[in-house]
Amino acid sequence: MNYDDLINCARCGFCLPSCPTYTQTNRNEAASPRGRIALIKGVVDGLIEPDEDFEKQLNFCLGCRACETVCPSGVNYGHILEEARDIINSKKKHSFPVKVIRKLVFKELFPHQSRMRTVNSLLWFYQQSGLQKFAQKSGVLKVLPENLRLMEKVLPQIPSPKEMKNRPTHLQPEVAKKKKVAFFSGCLMDTMFMKINDATMKLLQKAGCEIIIPEGQNCCGALHGHSGEKTQAKELAKKNIKAFEDLEVDYIVLNAGGCGAFLIEYDHLLKDDPEWAERAKAFSKKVKDISEVLVELEFHKKDLKLPPQVITYQDSCHLRNVMKTEAAPRLLLKSIKGAAFVEMKHADHCCGSAGVYNIVQKDMSMQILDFKMKHVKDADPKVVVTANPGCLLQMKLGIEREGLSDKMRAVHIAELLYEAIS
Repeated sequence: MNYDDLINCARCGFCLPSCPTYTQTNRNEAASPRGRIALIKGVVDGLIEPDEDFEKQLNFCLGCRACETVCPSGVNYGHILEEARDIINSKKKHSFPVKVIRKLVFKELFPHQSRMRTVNSLLWFYQQSGLQKFAQKSGVLKVLPENLRLMEKVLPQIPSPKEMKNRPTHLQPEVAKKKKVAFFSGCLMDTMFMKINDATMKLLQKAGCEIIIPEGQNCCGALHGHSGEKTQAKELAKKNIKAFEDLEVDYIVLNAGGCGAFLIEYDHLLKDDPEWAERAKAFSKKVKDISEVLVELEFHKKDLKLPPQVITYQDSCHLRNVMKTEAAPRLLLKSIKGAAFVEMKHADHCCGSAGVYNIVQKDMSMQILDFKMKHVKDADPKVVVTANPGCLLQMKLGIEREGLSDKMRAVHIAELLYEAIS
């Protein structure tokens, strides 16, 4: 860990109001960015033991990186957090069950798209065979915590095994060609959320993009990088760079803020690797969110229409705080005729999803979601728009918890724009 990163924190406190865990714990200093940096520095200096309480406080962080946007010293808090978690994981002796679970998730599942398809095929069978309805009506699911029961209820309709297998690799534009782009399809996005990927590619075609979808790509590695599995994250990054680097494209486009934030920082992840540092930098420079590309191609000037309704937007933390994309989604949504865009108060505040945070830190996640839903209800929209799969599920979860599913829905921005242009 670079010691300069730790001492750059001036402890000014500008980060405190932006931190969800700090504000939701009645201003507990240890639950703030500067507090966590102080703890990490204490461990590095040998003044604090990296005990269970220390690890617990680091894991309590959502990793939303809102603190970075207000830090006058430019502290790269996200990099510090990931480095600390990687060091802890490398030194920690996990119990046998935890070892097995981590190996299954990080090594045996997410890096292998064929296995991701298999798991999602089982979910498809669960939904289509009647098992889901039986489980919900029989009360079998009552053994699960409330948030997991609701999460099961709001899962998207899983595509069939045939649909997941027959994926495009090259698409031509539907209008005069303006750009040639590569599409990062992701792991969950091209299985569980495949319909969003399809809508995204259709939008790019309608905007004038020729699209290449490399078959050699894999999981972005964000889950690994955020969970202390930095070595595996690097391996996944190298595979993705190799899959995309020989393509003569203008951009590498994607539709998931969490993935995009990790891809755009491959240059940092591989900065100490002489063979990959420059290749990673070239890759990262091309990464762009779908909303930025659509605005550049003036998609917002097309004839976008929806029936009269109020829509609002929930920022993806990583899209806003790391990829610095906040204006483009709003411009696109405001351009839809018939729809009235209402800016939600604290739209930039984390929804509490944060990857698997809503599973491993259930209580705090639901507390943050309750705060978010208060402002959703104040905006009173018919549609809550998101730009990341985790945020999408979390907002659907919030709508279910509040009993609002009969008057409100949550959708990905690509889905809504495709509805508006179709």
